Amino acid sequence: MDSRTVLVLLWMLLSSSTGIKLDGNGYVDVTIAISSRVPQDNTLIDKIKDMVTEGSIYLHQALDKKVYFKEATILVPPHWNSTDFTKARAESYEKANIRIDNANPAYGDEPYTLQYDECGAEAQFIHFTPNFLRDDTLIKTYGSRAKVLVHEWAHLRWGVYDEHSETNPFYYSNGRIEATRCSKNIEGQFYDESHQPCHTDPQTLLPTKGCKFFPNKYQNTDSSIMFLPSLDSVSTFSFCRENEHNYEAPNLQNKKCGKATRTVIFEDSVDKDALHSLKPLLSSPPAPTFKVVQRMHRVVCLVLDVSGSMTGSRILRQQQAATHFLQTIIEDQASVGIVTFSDNANTLSPLTTIDSESTREKLIKLLPKVAGGGTYICKGLNLGLQVLKNDNGNVIGDEITFLTDGEASDNINSCVPNATESGAIIHTIALGNKADKALREMADKTGGKFITASDDILSNQLLNGFSSLTIPTGDQTKDPVQIDSEGIKTSDWFNGTISVDQTIGSKTSFTITYEISLPDISIQSPNGSTYYQMHMRHDEPAKTVNLKVPGTAQPGDWKYSIQTTISQSLTITATSQAASADVPPIIVKTRMNQQFSDGTKPLIVFAEVSQNYRPVINAEVWATLESDSGPAQTLQLLDNGAGADAFQNDGMYSRYFTKFKNGRSSLKVRVKNQDGQARFTLEKKSCFPPGYVVNGVVELNTTKPPVSEEVGNFTRTATGESFEVVFTGTTPPNFPPNKITDLSAEIQEDSVLLNWTAPGEDLDQGTAKSYEIRWSYDLQMLRENFSNAHVVNTSAVLPLEAGSAEQHSFNLSFTIQNGTTLFFAVQSEDKQNAKSETSNIAQASKILPDPTPSAISNQGLNLTVLVISLCVGHMVICFAFAVIIWLVRRRKRPGQSDANK
Repeated sequence: MDSRTVLVLLWMLLSSSTGIKLDGNGYVDVTIAISSRVPQDNTLIDKIKDMVTEGSIYLHQALDKKVYFKEATILVPPHWNSTDFTKARAESYEKANIRIDNANPAYGDEPYTLQYDECGAEAQFIHFTPNFLRDDTLIKTYGSRAKVLVHEWAHLRWGVYDEHSETNPFYYSNGRIEATRCSKNIEGQFYDESHQPCHTDPQTLLPTKGCKFFPNKYQNTDSSIMFLPSLDSVSTFSFCRENEHNYEAPNLQNKKCGKATRTVIFEDSVDKDALHSLKPLLSSPPAPTFKVVQRMHRVVCLVLDVSGSMTGSRILRQQQAATHFLQTIIEDQASVGIVTFSDNANTLSPLTTIDSESTREKLIKLLPKVAGGGTYICKGLNLGLQVLKNDNGNVIGDEITFLTDGEASDNINSCVPNATESGAIIHTIALGNKADKALREMADKTGGKFITASDDILSNQLLNGFSSLTIPTGDQTKDPVQIDSEGIKTSDWFNGTISVDQTIGSKTSFTITYEISLPDISIQSPNGSTYYQMHMRHDEPAKTVNLKVPGTAQPGDWKYSIQTTISQSLTITATSQAASADVPPIIVKTRMNQQFSDGTKPLIVFAEVSQNYRPVINAEVWATLESDSGPAQTLQLLDNGAGADAFQNDGMYSRYFTKFKNGRSSLKVRVKNQDGQARFTLEKKSCFPPGYVVNGVVELNTTKPPVSEEVGNFTRTATGESFEVVFTGTTPPNFPPNKITDLSAEIQEDSVLLNWTAPGEDLDQGTAKSYEIRWSYDLQMLRENFSNAHVVNTSAVLPLEAGSAEQHSFNLSFTIQNGTTLFFAVQSEDKQNAKSETSNIAQASKILPDPTPSAISNQGLNLTVLVISLCVGHMVICFAFAVIIWLVRRRKRPGQSDANK
């Protein structure tokens, strides 16, 4: 590895110019974007400023006066009119930290953070609705907007989780029924859905389903920010410390992190080093400063490599990909210019407004078809910037799509710094494994995307990469959707089916590329109508055939038949847009948890499948990861809440990627639902209470019931940004089995039933060698000294393949007394004797069934008293029964005497 590669990788690992940063004690580069679906309302800008300004004070107080909000940028939609908005630079809705958009159907106006990574990792974005910011009556439900912002910020920036639980709202602790909360000092009442006191389940003696904990509205106590930010009457507003943390509570913070929220922030978050070195600001922090910016129509310059190494198939593939971009991807009213470079740079087209199909055709005809000469990157880059300047004198917020396949013939350091500081967004596409390392740096520093494409024509990586170069504004009905992308090398038939679902159909396009000679092509619609080549556009120089379906494409299966008589590579790509302006389409987004890695931390592949924020579950999701130094690898992504996947059935499909190689790799995801199993789900994970108790009266907050509905057949493909691995050692690391995070326990008479999802030999791949299961009466002892806890005999347990459901029953060789609570944890081991982290701790209590449900009159019911009461009750019943029998027998005695006379 040369010194330049090491320095570039070090820079990549330590910096991110377009993300949130700490400047001294203050957070800067915070982007708050308003969706283009939101009508113009300038009061929203003031509401955002008020929330962030007040939130800065709470943030300062909550974390030892060490941090605050220093600078924030508000990105408004393109259709908002005002002379007060400046031009956006790298800010975009897609990369915003906080989004202001219409309601998520599952949450309504409730704020939430999209979070699906490991504990301590940054989340994706915070979602506020316009109504949440404008409607002051919602403060009663959700509390102070400023406090809610700090709560969500902790999810977003520091990767902590909530300290309540929707799935396990109650648990036993020291013989008492407790509500899952932090701290335990928060008082409240148990009520069911009809506002009546809850009853206990006769089997578990926990409150029955539908029972909720309603905190007292007015009380003077401590509350963790991650439990109840909406409770105003608390004495302190802070994050739980280790000595305050409730480790017994079955909440996500314990399940995912196993430690206090403050500990995660100071030991595991992206700010851990800075927080230890920062000195507190003893005085109040200065008020944040704001910029209000706007991104108008796109201005893009294609800067294309025509050097000698691009001859042959590469120049053809570049032409095909750029043709697809100009024909299908770039929006109407965008401006596009074309520059080529080799020994010199040339302008093939100045900036041209896309205002008709004929304009698109003119630009396509100008695309380069021949190559030769050196790779003078700076000449192409500088001319591209000059073309962008010609519209308004600057390049701020404009885009360059820069494609090259070789190392620079010139001194790239003479132009890259100027380009990255210009204000333009630079997307870079590296074709082959020799493209200059500076491409990654340019993309990352300017907010652009970095895409790699191998020389494998069938992977269609280059065309897919161009398809991903969009700048969404929040209105997904206007964004192109890639339905499918397939390739084959054949001398015969290339047949297949592409499903057009109900959410898409507008601007549907089928693009076929061939390698040598024009094949015979036909495409049949669901109603049997057939489109032949006479209905399609044939670009012979680009070896591309395109069918644009008129009107709205009929939903259903579209069948394509492509026949060639010679051996050649064929590909087909289908794109479309929303069928209705009121119904966003099903979309797929994919990413890696790391864009740059030294191989010491596991890589995770993520794919989000959703429709208007609604998760799509039970879909079949496959990722293809192709290294520039090896063959492609496929990996099925799962939404099972185990291994790399944070939550089951949240529409976020994940998997560890362990077989990575040195160098750059591309990422493509394919999603399909051809068997009718996929469903929309609207089950939410609320962090706000169902209501409060005020002077003994329950005041309810509005709630939304879970909803699930079927999804028809559909397919989607998505291309993620490429990632790079440079090993610090000589060989790839050996990862242990992943941490088990879904262990559950149940006591059945004198045995214990344990359930969990099997980990793998390497994280969630393969099969682990063995399990070590231990238990204790003391949760803290098990958590801190796992190896000293009581061991369970697992000699008969053979681990199943990763992702399988494990269920095992164990006898603990002693009689488990009624009212006993035990704690369990598991470690896994691989063939190299590497052990996993200790699992989440599962709790189980033995409770004798109660034949009659008992009403719960208040929170914190004492279990010991309950058990004694039940025993006394049984004794009373038995005594009464004995008395009744005695009386019946006594009455019968006189009759018996008469009969015997």
